[in-house]
Amino acid sequence: MIGGLFVYNHKGEVLISRVYRDDIGRNAVDAFRVNVIHARQQVRSPVTNIARTSFFHIKRANIWIAAVTKQNVNAAMVFEFLLKIIDVMQSYFVKISEENIKNNFVLIYELLDEILDFGYPQHTDTGILKTFITQQGIKSATKEEQAQITSQVTGQIGWRREGIKYRRNELFLDVLEYVNLLMSPQGQVLSAHVAGKVVMKSYLSGMPECKFGINDKIVMEAKGKGTLGSASDTETTRSGKPVVVIDDCQFHQCVKLSKFETEHSISFIPPDGEFELMRYRTTKDISLPFRVIPLVREVGRTKMEVKCVLKSNFKPSLLGQKIEVKIPTPLNTSGVQLICLKGKAKYKASENAIVWKIKRMAGMKETQLSAEIELLETDTKKKWTRPPISMNFEVPFAPSGFKVRYLKVFEPKLNYSDHDVIKWVRYIGRSGLYETRC
Repeated sequence: MIGGLFVYNHKGEVLISRVYRDDIGRNAVDAFRVNVIHARQQVRSPVTNIARTSFFHIKRANIWIAAVTKQNVNAAMVFEFLLKIIDVMQSYFVKISEENIKNNFVLIYELLDEILDFGYPQHTDTGILKTFITQQGIKSATKEEQAQITSQVTGQIGWRREGIKYRRNELFLDVLEYVNLLMSPQGQVLSAHVAGKVVMKSYLSGMPECKFGINDKIVMEAKGKGTLGSASDTETTRSGKPVVVIDDCQFHQCVKLSKFETEHSISFIPPDGEFELMRYRTTKDISLPFRVIPLVREVGRTKMEVKCVLKSNFKPSLLGQKIEVKIPTPLNTSGVQLICLKGKAKYKASENAIVWKIKRMAGMKETQLSAEIELLETDTKKKWTRPPISMNFEVPFAPSGFKVRYLKVFEPKLNYSDHDVIKWVRYIGRSGLYETRC
């Protein structure tokens, strides 16, 4: 059976050595180190024969575990046994590493005495072993835990390395908002909310501290421009500036939450490159970029007339882009005749819908589409359920009213100030689930 068991590190140093039979000598340890560990890429088999001695080995991380024998043993059984040893070690001290093996060598020798008797495997079940070897394994801290301890002690920033340098210091800020709407045929808003996120790209030298201010109701009230509970539904401050009521928000780990709770200022040392600074959700005072007014009239059993008016409800100086209106049609549609004043419209049988596309549309404009739908006669008396009209678009403003009031950069060590940083702020409003019932 197994004559000896050796555990090596990546350098070939023996960490654990247990010889069970007299036919295995000390030279076996050196033979494995020279022919297997130091041979590196040349070893292709987990079984190596050296001078009539068989070495069965497996490797975990930087640790080699080798079973040695001079007898003709069942190779599959030896590997099954080696894997069981790894399971036992992991159950006691979680991770197989050089540090953990050195810290637990007394426990490992105790386990090997129970697992193997004169080279024959005995108890390998961890549940049974833990009933009579009750000693707890010593676990070394993981890299993440060590980094956390280091950052707590030294104040080191885990998400940003030191010594970053750029020829030009720039900050790009994108406020991306997705508007979700469900409107009744009469124009009543049944539900509406905005899911937004602030995405930042920072190309700043050194370890800069950024301060970021928004027109949030809490922030404004903290500065004495209003009082909590006195704000009306229109949500404006005493100075007349509109504010956004954020229902809930999440920040990147770089944001100092203690400062946000006490001073209501978003202060952070940004990671290098692109990252998501915050996410938020708002349900009040959403300015809906588009309104769809549908009119559906059934003319007998084989004809239907659809008129769809599209209104843009934003500043005339702004342009809405990538506009697409999807008007559903009955399943028994045989043909569609379309007239649209702007853009292009097409009936798509595969989607059972009329797809109306407009490249660009300025604010405070109105356009319409008229369609005559021919229907096939069917025996079913089931009425058409009239699915809602859905819409896609992109507009260059934040529908929630979210505004960046200021974005300041401080770098005390390097010789550049807030005025030397080039800042770009962009607002993009996009459609989420934007639907109007017919």
